[in-house]
Amino acid sequence: MKILFYLKNHKYLNKTDTVGGIEILNSELFKFLKKKFQVSITNNFTKNSKKILWDVIISSNEARIFNYIKSKRNILWLHNKLQIEKAFRKKQFFPILKNKIDAVFVSKYLEKITTKFFFFNKRIIIPNFISTIFLKKKIKFNKNYKPIFVWSVQRDRGLDKLIDIWKNEIIKNFPYAQLHIFSINRKNLNSQNIFFHGRVDRSRLLRFYKKAKAMVCLGYDETFCLNAVEALSQGLPIISFGKTALSEIIKNDINGHKAKNYDDLKNIICKYINFNHRKYIKLRLSSFNYSKKFYPNKILPKWLNLLQ
Repeated sequence: MKILFYLKNHKYLNKTDTVGGIEILNSELFKFLKKKFQVSITNNFTKNSKKILWDVIISSNEARIFNYIKSKRNILWLHNKLQIEKAFRKKQFFPILKNKIDAVFVSKYLEKITTKFFFFNKRIIIPNFISTIFLKKKIKFNKNYKPIFVWSVQRDRGLDKLIDIWKNEIIKNFPYAQLHIFSINRKNLNSQNIFFHGRVDRSRLLRFYKKAKAMVCLGYDETFCLNAVEALSQGLPIISFGKTALSEIIKNDINGHKAKNYDDLKNIICKYINFNHRKYIKLRLSSFNYSKKFYPNKILPKWLNLLQ
């Protein structure tokens, strides 16, 4: 079987230290399939590409490529519904309606959505997986965790409100508490124990995960929320509103807590700062154990079953 893998930024295949989680997964899926099948990769298509015949085309980026090449199976590996909506607005999807598409979604949340953006012939739900960078056999516990909280979502919806709560309420009661924000760069706002780091090396992010109390991930736009699962793999519980895919990932008192509103969010953060050590360690351990369901050895065989 011949598999053509389309990646917009395939230069990251061998260098994934500072790129986002999705690029790492693209790389690791590509390398995994390459061991089993004849796999090629490209980041460019033209109309002349119709002359090339493939058994399977896998794309994790632009849907329009399916208008250029016909294959026995076309697999659109969608990480979030924003990709679909963007392609729909650009009218990229209309031509591919003529072709057969096996749409591979990474979240049950996407499966539940029934809108005009989802008109595929077939839906196959394959959960996303954690990069090997985040795999651990066991986690170590510190005697004292500092009141450090992490935000590592690239989109900033809800962040300004969280910062207001931090400045006006959290710091007054807990002057040593820290909020570290990754993937977003506003260094001019670094103050009152709020630190913006921008995009950083993955190993640096891991160090913060290990010493933090919890991750704050509200979940407004997260259709899989890979960063939350990565944090869980380090034993870091999640504080969230439980929206989108986080509604099925976050379990109260097991791997985090769902807040009803911003006042409740503030109370949960305070609760974490004052957490009983034994209960908190139990929460970290169950968070770590929950993440194992997203380990590659449990997910990647599903890709083999799909392709064989």
